[in-house]
Amino acid sequence: MNNFPNLKNPIHFIATLGGIGKIPFAPGTWGSLFSFLLFILLSHYINMHFVVFLIILFSIWICEKASADLIEKDHSSIVIDELAGMWVALLPALYMTTQSSRTTYAVLAFIFFRIFDILKPFPISYFDKNYKNGLGIVLDDLIAGFLAIIPAMFLIYLGFL
Repeated sequence: MNNFPNLKNPIHFIATLGGIGKIPFAPGTWGSLFSFLLFILLSHYINMHFVVFLIILFSIWICEKASADLIEKDHSSIVIDELAGMWVALLPALYMTTQSSRTTYAVLAFIFFRIFDILKPFPISYFDKNYKNGLGIVLDDLIAGFLAIIPAMFLIYLGFL
């Protein structure tokens, strides 16, 4: 499909997070930064646990629809999967007891999420290479999100930062 993404198509618009995925340099990082800021904003007003679950399901559906006609299923313009993965990585911040620890954790989670999402160590690489549907597009980011929690929590709880 040569006209991907077409921002007049609602599926493409959502999959690219309103066109953020069309940024030519590091669209995944820009999508993650947008997701980071949106999570922080929304977490002050709504219960993010259920919202994250819904976003994961919605992201899988959107990625399936957006990539249906694409040769490259996990097109770099599709960044809603970064939203799902970033939000998973940020969930533990909701349990931090101080603003300082929440902020530090959130920044660390962002950094580690990007590292894991870019480098794709095993098992992320396995799912990225072997599952080329909506679930596969989102799953590697969800795993990156879960893996980002480990070093971020490690550094927070051991008091390194």
